[in-house]
Amino acid sequence: MEGLPREIGGGTIPIKAWAFYLEAGAEQQARNAANHPFAFHHIALMPDAHQGEGICIGGVVPTRGVVLPAGCGVDIGCGMRSVKTSLNINDVNKELLLKIREDILHQIPVGFDHRTTPLKDKMPVMDRAAFEQSAVVKAEWDSATYQIGTLGSGNHFWSALQDNEGNIYILLHSGSRNIGNKTALYYEKLAKQLNEEWSWDAKIPPSWKLNFLPLAGKNKKYGEAYMREMDWCLDFARVNRQVMMDITQIVFTKHTGCTFSDGLDIWHNYAAWEHHFGEDIIVHRKGATSAKLGQLGIIPGSQGTKSYIVRGKGNPESFKSCSHGAGRTMSRSSAKATLDLDAEQQKLDGLGVLHGMTEIGKLDEADSAYKDIAEVLANENDLVEIVVELSPNNLPVIKG
Repeated sequence: MEGLPREIGGGTIPIKAWAFYLEAGAEQQARNAANHPFAFHHIALMPDAHQGEGICIGGVVPTRGVVLPAGCGVDIGCGMRSVKTSLNINDVNKELLLKIREDILHQIPVGFDHRTTPLKDKMPVMDRAAFEQSAVVKAEWDSATYQIGTLGSGNHFWSALQDNEGNIYILLHSGSRNIGNKTALYYEKLAKQLNEEWSWDAKIPPSWKLNFLPLAGKNKKYGEAYMREMDWCLDFARVNRQVMMDITQIVFTKHTGCTFSDGLDIWHNYAAWEHHFGEDIIVHRKGATSAKLGQLGIIPGSQGTKSYIVRGKGNPESFKSCSHGAGRTMSRSSAKATLDLDAEQQKLDGLGVLHGMTEIGKLDEADSAYKDIAEVLANENDLVEIVVELSPNNLPVIKG
C-alpha cells in the first residue's frame, strides 16, 4: 500500500513498519531492538505487529553473531498447517459437521489437556550426543510424549474453511507446547544471567528484555546450545501439527470418505541463519512468516473472518517476511472486560460458524479483539500475493 513501509525514528538503525498504526508499547519495543548493539541493518515490523514480551509480535529482528531468545518467544515453532479436502460445502450439512467437530474434540486434547497415553514413536529424533548435552529436551522428553498431537490454548485453533468455489480446507494453528515454553524460559534466564556477568561496554537495560547468547567467539557454545534445542522444538511443533492433521484426516474419511491434497506447514516463531544485504546473519521472526519469492504461506484471520494462503514476493526490505495473522488490537484481559458476549456470538452465528464462544472467559479470542485481516493483507501487498481466500462461513472451529 502507498506510504508503506513507513519509518519510525529513535533507533541507531532504521525501523520499517508495514503498519500505519502501532500502540506506543510496540513502537518502544521496536526502538529498543533498533538500539541493540548487535542489531543489523534495520528492524522490520509486519502489519499485524503489536506489543509482546521483549520484542513485539510481528517483529523481524536481524542480528550479527548473536541470538535473542526473546526474538522467538515462548512458543518456539508456533505455526500453521493446512490441507485441502475433496469436499465441497454442498457435500456437508450442519449435523454432519457437528459430529466431525465432536469427534475431533474427543481425539485431540485442547487447552492445557495432555494425552493419557504417550506417543513416543512420533517424537522427533535428536542426535544422541546433542540429546545428552541438552538442558531442556532431555529433561522434558518423557513429558513431551504426552503433549505431541495436542492443540494448546490461547489463539491456537483447528478450523474448517471454504474457498470461493466452496472447496473445504482444514487449518491448524499450534506450536511446541510446554517443552517449547520450557526451552525458551531456560535460555532467556541463562542469557540474562550471562549478560549481567559479562563485562563489556554496551550494557543492555534489563527492562528491554533483549538478552543475547553469542554464536561466535569463546562463548559461542551458549548460543549454539540454544539453536540446537530451538531447532528440535521447531521439529516438535511441526510433528505436533502433523499428528493432529493425521487425526483430522482419519475423522473426515470416516464420516465422508473424502481425500486430501495440497498440504502446507509453516513456522512463525523462530530464528535462523540467513543471507541478507551481503551478510550471513540471524533473522528472528516472532509472529512473522517467511515470504521468499514464490514461497507459499498461511495468514489466518480471527475465527469469524477470512484466512489466506499466500505466495511470497521475496521483498528484501522485510527480510523476505510477511505477517502471521491479523494481530491483536486489545489484550486478553481487556477483551474479557470490555467486549459484549452476546454481540460476539451474534457475529459468529450470523456467519453460521459452529463455534465454542459460550462464556465471557472466551472473549479474548473474539473477532473484535483483532485487527481487520483485510487491512492487514492490503498493507503487505508488496510482500505477498493472495493465492486462496478462505471463509469460515457455515463450518466448525475449535479454539484452544
